Amino acid sequence: MEIPSPPPDKLIFVHREPNGIAFVLINRPKALNSLTRPMIEDMAAAIRSLASDDSVRVIILSGSGRAFCSGVDLTAAEDVFKGDVKDVDVDPVVQMELCKKPIIGAINGFAVTAGFEIALACDLLVASKEAKFMDTHARFGIFPSWGLSQKLSRIIGPSRAREVSFTAAPVTAEQAERWGLVNHVVEGHELLKRARQIAEAMIRNDRDLVLMYKAVINDGFKLDLDHGLALEKERGHAYYAGMTKEQFKKMREFIASRNSNKPPSKL
Repeated sequence: MEIPSPPPDKLIFVHREPNGIAFVLINRPKALNSLTRPMIEDMAAAIRSLASDDSVRVIILSGSGRAFCSGVDLTAAEDVFKGDVKDVDVDPVVQMELCKKPIIGAINGFAVTAGFEIALACDLLVASKEAKFMDTHARFGIFPSWGLSQKLSRIIGPSRAREVSFTAAPVTAEQAERWGLVNHVVEGHELLKRARQIAEAMIRNDRDLVLMYKAVINDGFKLDLDHGLALEKERGHAYYAGMTKEQFKKMREFIASRNSNKPPSKL
């Protein structure tokens, strides 16, 4: 199933599919998908809406044209940076972090500064071979406020993160994959297809468990290992204590079905 072409005036385009996958496209290709204040607010509203929509299981976030997102539109920088940055309702990164559903970033080109931070707010990334990640905060005198200074070092290590941020040098998709920032690198025409395959694999699994798994990984990542293990045990006990006989029956039936001749799904 192809995603319909977004109308030019729809700068944040949302497309829902009946199988539970929703696409959010940043759609300002002539400006390399740079973000204005209204786009930021619309993106936050889109994520918030999809997060509360029970028909949506997985969100795929991408960009139109040759950029994923080139950051904030610096011609309107004052309007963006002088706004109420503490208003979580209009903050797309906060809304992504609050979203309980998996978010797959399909990075089709440049992910620069704020665009890099939006990518880091995704649960996993698939990138085209043309994708590049850049942190230009230091080059333009912009202080990071969507998490780049803290998240990147935790993913690729502090020394690599310092080099990326202090030099504003681009990181290729292949390098990002080697560093563990990107899960998969594919040809550009295969990008959304690969993201969709991963989303469909998630949808085939238990809906509630996927949501709880995301929560325990993300919440545990903020803790040291001992406290993270304790958190997993605590939530595991609560989960099994709340299961009904019918749920245990469905679990046995699912395990039995895996022993059939049907080949297992592959990522």
